[in-house]
Amino acid sequence: MNFYIVIPAHNEEDCIGLMLDSLAKQTVLPKKVVVVNDNSTDSTIDIANKLSSTYKWLNVISIQSSKDHIPGSKVINAFYKGYETLDNDYDIICKFDADIILPNNYLESLIKLFNSDPKVGIAGGLAYIKKGQQWIYETIASKNHVRGPFKAYRKQCFKDIDGLKLSIGWDTIDVLLAQYYHWTIKTDKSLQVKHLKPTGKTYHKSSKYLQGEALYKMRYGFILSTMFALRNAISKRDITYFFYTILGFFKTNNNNNIDFIITNQQGQFIRKLLWRNFYKKFI
Repeated sequence: MNFYIVIPAHNEEDCIGLMLDSLAKQTVLPKKVVVVNDNSTDSTIDIANKLSSTYKWLNVISIQSSKDHIPGSKVINAFYKGYETLDNDYDIICKFDADIILPNNYLESLIKLFNSDPKVGIAGGLAYIKKGQQWIYETIASKNHVRGPFKAYRKQCFKDIDGLKLSIGWDTIDVLLAQYYHWTIKTDKSLQVKHLKPTGKTYHKSSKYLQGEALYKMRYGFILSTMFALRNAISKRDITYFFYTILGFFKTNNNNNIDFIITNQQGQFIRKLLWRNFYKKFI
């Protein structure tokens, strides 16, 4: 399988070398990797350029966008700037973050996941963060969910879901749309990806309302949005998360200039899927 990988990077001088080194140590090497230096003000570009002279499969480009680290459109815009430099000769397209370290068998294991079933459309491992001297599971998502920092898509699945949405919520709606188009999602729970910067650690303060915006734009509706906001607030042990999420939902609902990122039919499917999963888990 040919792996093409795009790595958006903004001020990642402490991580980018480690990430690219973990790619260079893979038992199965990627065919092409593009690092997209997105308006970095540190030495990210210098580190990436130096490594590109060593690794034939590595290319580096630079773009200028917002300096604020806000989840959603910024990172996907950078992803597409890199994706546009690639040809179509890939089997698997990956969006990887610059702040992860992959186990040496990561790509080889992805091949096994995709080959295990022709309907596997999205695959990956699990994220671990460092606590003291130990690496522990980052408990912000189900172990059956492939996290945004290390997404891998089969080409046809990527095309069916119309790529990644330039919006907050992109790394949830991709999985839901994959199921809408009859693809399955598969994780290898033995693949421990080291996540060097825990999710949300470097986000700009304005991002606090964006989860509510995402739930609205994904057509969750008020009841499901409230349930998810409450669940995540309990998980984070942060009641303010719940209030900011609901406020973000209503702020988006009252903004006539913000559109949904999926069709009404897709929204109906997703709500039914979420309710079905809820009943299986709690009833």
